[in-house]
Amino acid sequence: MGLFSKLKERLTRTRQALSDGISGLFHGGRALDDELLRELEELLYTADLGQVSSEVVAELGRLHKRGEITGEEDVRSKLRELLLERIDANGGEIEFNAHPTVILIAGVNGSGKTTSIAKLAHRYQQAGKKVVLAACDTFRAAAADQLEIWANRAEVAIIRKQEGADPAAVAFDAVTATLRQDADVLIIDTAGRLHTQKNLMGELEKIQRTIRKQIPEAPHHVWLVLDSTNGQNAITQAREFTAAVNVDGLILAKLDGTARGGALFTIQRALNLPVRYIGTGESMELLEEFDREAFVDAVIRE
Repeated sequence: MGLFSKLKERLTRTRQALSDGISGLFHGGRALDDELLRELEELLYTADLGQVSSEVVAELGRLHKRGEITGEEDVRSKLRELLLERIDANGGEIEFNAHPTVILIAGVNGSGKTTSIAKLAHRYQQAGKKVVLAACDTFRAAAADQLEIWANRAEVAIIRKQEGADPAAVAFDAVTATLRQDADVLIIDTAGRLHTQKNLMGELEKIQRTIRKQIPEAPHHVWLVLDSTNGQNAITQAREFTAAVNVDGLILAKLDGTARGGALFTIQRALNLPVRYIGTGESMELLEEFDREAFVDAVIRE
């Protein structure tokens, strides 16, 4: 099954809100007019596209007045083009240019961070890479236990210590194990919630300093996991993390569970970061490489 078909199947709720919603607006051969465009803007807002809704509908209105778009097919085609322009073209899968490649994962508890780490581990392991996980979220009760369960399912190694241990010490041991085992990828889980931004910054900086004692250029990637169902709240959380650490990519979790998948556009606009992967279900394999064309087509194409 191709990526478009998989996303079409998994993003049902957003697709119903957008693609089916557009069909509903034009039901019965209704003509394109200002009233329909107002309803289209409302439809896009409902799917959480935010300010992008006004922008694209304003452009559609201009084109309509010039006689360049006249009906549903034209609207879908131009809407597709306008939405693609608003997604970073540099997202999707990374190239593993470093050996080992060290990936640090951040995100609040409940965002889908632990599950996303497990899915990444599974994805890379299935691609033939040797993966090590580092359980550096040592403050949350049972966080390492939860990650270990997922690591066992994915059949990858995990380095952990007791609850309350120094996260940087876990990171150091994990790098040591990664180098000793000649592993390809080290994925580091970090604390999901600290009381102040200063604490968060200090914790993440300490982990990074510790990693660099053994691998000077690490971490090679820092990705932030966001809950797609949280909309504007996800953006507020993201800004705290991006102020604390140099994030270079996003993982959007739980896209299958919301009709507001348009939040991807809002998040992209606010953070100006590429989307690497999207979570489309609970199962281990349901983490898809982000492809902007496949995503847009899955939610607005007939």
